[in-house]
Amino acid sequence: MKVEDLILVSIDDHVVEPPDMFANHVPDRWKSEAPRCIIDDNGNETWMFQGATATSVGLNAVVTWPREEWGLEPASFAEMRPGAYDVDERVRDMNRNGILASMCFPSFAGFNARFFHESEDHDLARIMLEAYNDWHVDEWCTAHPGRFIPLGIAPVWDPQGVADEVRRLSRKGCKAISMPELPHLMGLPSYHDVDYWGPFFQAASEEQVVMCLHIGQGFSALKTAPDGPIDNFIILATQISAIAANDLLWGPAMRSYPDLKVAWSEAGIGWIPFYLDRCDRHYKNQTWLGNDFGGKLPSQVFREHSLACFVTDRTALKVRHDIGMDIIAWECDFPHSDCVFPDAAEQLLDEMDSAGCTDDEMHQISWGNTCRFFDIDPFRVIPKDEATVGALRARSPDVDTTIRSRKEWARLYEQRQSA
Repeated sequence: MKVEDLILVSIDDHVVEPPDMFANHVPDRWKSEAPRCIIDDNGNETWMFQGATATSVGLNAVVTWPREEWGLEPASFAEMRPGAYDVDERVRDMNRNGILASMCFPSFAGFNARFFHESEDHDLARIMLEAYNDWHVDEWCTAHPGRFIPLGIAPVWDPQGVADEVRRLSRKGCKAISMPELPHLMGLPSYHDVDYWGPFFQAASEEQVVMCLHIGQGFSALKTAPDGPIDNFIILATQISAIAANDLLWGPAMRSYPDLKVAWSEAGIGWIPFYLDRCDRHYKNQTWLGNDFGGKLPSQVFREHSLACFVTDRTALKVRHDIGMDIIAWECDFPHSDCVFPDAAEQLLDEMDSAGCTDDEMHQISWGNTCRFFDIDPFRVIPKDEATVGALRARSPDVDTTIRSRKEWARLYEQRQSA
């Protein structure tokens, strides 16, 4: 296949929420209490709400920064590439990268809605969380029809509230919700507790809303050396998905809710073949434990429920049939440090070519599996012949991909503000 003929749908990207995001979505009586983005005592842009705070970590928006400037220190909007937080610029960047559609995980709110979970008033937090979801679905995602897959967050402190939000989002056309990988690390019941999470599992199954588990919330499960480097977390974070998978596969979720869908986000796919081989061997060997998978192997049940994505996984693609061709998807991870921009299509095609993928398999991986799993028609708005990498790049030929320092981005930001 030629690179210009690829069609790309990214199951995992990120939005850095703009400071005015709550302006149009909070009821008038609560506007004065909405989360605010302020300059804190250290000079950092910080979101504040009911005792909860969050800043934007530099690695969350380093695309087109020189790598020597990457780090964990907070970054301001002025220092970021505008496509991180401006939806019009995001779509131009997607065009340059050849990406038709994108699912954007939250930044300050947390993949597990940590920002709202840690607030002092959960009743008020629920109002603001719904406003957050309304902004994401009704403003960010509808600004450019056909270019985004809506994704909500959940009031995880209230199990019935989670179920209610799943149903509310489904009515709005949102078929994905970001959930904690390991909720017990937040002081919540684990996914083994069906009394707590049952309403959510039931609602997600009935509404066919995908449960999205993004690496990061479960970092504290990694008991690495106290003097170990940050590399430990960045490299080993993918292993948390295997821990989360075990809670769902060997707990009641996947076996009691046959229609539950789970997307494993940013964990890659290389962990899956070993994990499933181990599960099947354990199931056949440790019969004394009395586990019942209804006449199926654990690997079969996992595949029936799952979709996993990768940015780059050259070796794993060579064993794609052992993983399961129907459960492999692709992600870009824009604008994080792992993202590939502006040449994502070239990298993906090179990896699929080197693994010997057929054209049909390439289409499965780059868009087909994702659109089937999330039950979306990728060509509803943009016809298929206009959705290719070549056609999208022709829409925005003038996108500047120059590598610029944080200071240079800030200077350009000031120029735009004063224009």
